[in-house]
Amino acid sequence: MSTVVMISALAAATAFADGGELYKRCAGCHGADGSKQAMGVSAPLKGQCSEDLEKKMLGYLDGSYGGAKKMIMTNTLKKLSPEQIKELADHIAGF
Repeated sequence: MSTVVMISALAAATAFADGGELYKRCAGCHGADGSKQAMGVSAPLKGQCSEDLEKKMLGYLDGSYGGAKKMIMTNTLKKLSPEQIKELADHIAGF
């Protein structure tokens, strides 16, 4: 398989990943069910509503939200489309 085809397939898979699949990137810091205090400073994700989570994620991207360690979140989130961010927020809100 050519490199171009492989990259296209990977991009397509990422574009259609569901919230659970997207959350796998988050679980290391936030815990499997969002109950972990990431890096010992953030509030657990579990119990937050989808709208608040999405607003915070978009805030990381536009620089209006986050503390001293926000670059970790910013770098992670900039790989996602707005639709994926919404899907991820919806998934987390279900914890």
